[in-house]
Amino acid sequence: MNAKYYLAVIVAFVIYGLFSLPLKSIDNYASLDILLSRLVIASVLIVLVSLIFRRKISLENISIFINSTKSERRRLLIVNVVSSIMLAVNWYLFIYVMNNVSVNATSLAYMLCPIITTILAYIFLKDRLSVVQWGAIGLSVFSCVLLAFGNFMDVFYSFVIGLSYAIYLVLQKSNQKLDRFFTLTFQIVVGTLLLLPFFQYQQPEPEKGLYFFWIVFLIAALFTIIPMFLNVYSLNKLNSSTAGIFIYMNPIISFFLALYYFKEEMDDTKIIAYMIVFFSVVLFNAKIISQLLRFKKA
Repeated sequence: MNAKYYLAVIVAFVIYGLFSLPLKSIDNYASLDILLSRLVIASVLIVLVSLIFRRKISLENISIFINSTKSERRRLLIVNVVSSIMLAVNWYLFIYVMNNVSVNATSLAYMLCPIITTILAYIFLKDRLSVVQWGAIGLSVFSCVLLAFGNFMDVFYSFVIGLSYAIYLVLQKSNQKLDRFFTLTFQIVVGTLLLLPFFQYQQPEPEKGLYFFWIVFLIAALFTIIPMFLNVYSLNKLNSSTAGIFIYMNPIISFFLALYYFKEEMDDTKIIAYMIVFFSVVLFNAKIISQLLRFKKA
């Protein structure tokens, strides 16, 4: 029975969808300061999890890396270092746009992200796309053009966030040799080390007190490490395409929070454009959705 694996992936993306709640509560702090603090705390936590709960798996993966050929070790290092950079860039852009542009822009980014990922995989990995999927991509482009009238910067930021994470995901398609959580640990730690020179550029005001560090700890633990762990756990039994369909819970929850909790402005054009995006997402994933429905009936 795969119920617990479905539950794990659902909980993971519900948590991601609620990310705006703690993040918006510290929007008076610089995005770089939030990112650096999040990375440091996340690095410490994920290393502790790896050493305490996944020690055997971590040692096995270190052994696999050491015993790989020189060319394979070089490839793994390049892929994971570049992945670290893209993950850090994505996290920074997400924090900046969430706190300085709009919550809606981030929800649109992760609605479009899987489609951008598929396009990149089509270009660079020669993955195939069906006629229906191309039609869905066309609808997504049309909706973005519609949104761009009067909201160009929102669409631009959404695209850049989605593109940065899509590049990260495409890199992971050629990064399957080592355990997923182990590679995430490496990527977060390396991302932290690469950004160490930027610590000198943190803003002295407003002063970072207990409240700031508590919220960042909450972000690093509850909104970073736990959903990552749940996502990796779910992939023990669910294939990536099945688990990936649940990623849309994240932007949908974020969208409704923006609309009803943060009271962000939503005119008729935006509503129509978001409806088109949602329809294009359903169309794009029609095959996977039908497979899931058949599975539930069985």
